[in-house]
Amino acid sequence: LFEVMEERQVTLDGETYRMETPFIVIATQNPIEQEGTYRLPEAQLDRFLFKIVIDYPNLAEEFEIIRREHETKGFNKTDNINRVISGAEIETFQLLIRDIVVESQLMAYIANIVQETRQTPLLYLGASPRASIAVLNAAKGVAALNGRDFITPEDIKDIAVPVLRHRVIVSPEKEMEGLKAEQVISEIIANIEVPR
Repeated sequence: LFEVMEERQVTLDGETYRMETPFIVIATQNPIEQEGTYRLPEAQLDRFLFKIVIDYPNLAEEFEIIRREHETKGFNKTDNINRVISGAEIETFQLLIRDIVVESQLMAYIANIVQETRQTPLLYLGASPRASIAVLNAAKGVAALNGRDFITPEDIKDIAVPVLRHRVIVSPEKEMEGLKAEQVISEIIANIEVPR
């Protein structure tokens, strides 16, 4: 994972394979069954842009899952997936995202949020400088998805939890009390003055 996420290549049996761009790395984690699986090291977690938490489906969603499975009648589920965008188009959009306008007070806002993760006694480990860059880039993506060429404080607030939750570690005593990283990050955001 380190090699592909940092160097954009994988080496197997002494042979190196360059990844075609764009590519994505996705990891899944089952929080229940730990035997034989291990948590990723913090340095590796820090290279993932987001941690998305998926809860169980509600009753209607569960029914829809069952209905769709029944209707496949044994056909390959991926046969009906149609390409909606090319790799070249994704790369073009990635270049456009770089040009999203970010005012200096919003960069300071991101820095303040990340710095506070390192100073709060609620966290054993705060977020790294890589986290600051991730918040910046994710906020640019949110702005673009909302049809803007500039970011707002709301963009930063909207993505802060998914970008930071896997990059911090709650202090052991607070974790035993049931405190979650998401709660700490939300509290940090609530206590930092929003730039105008």
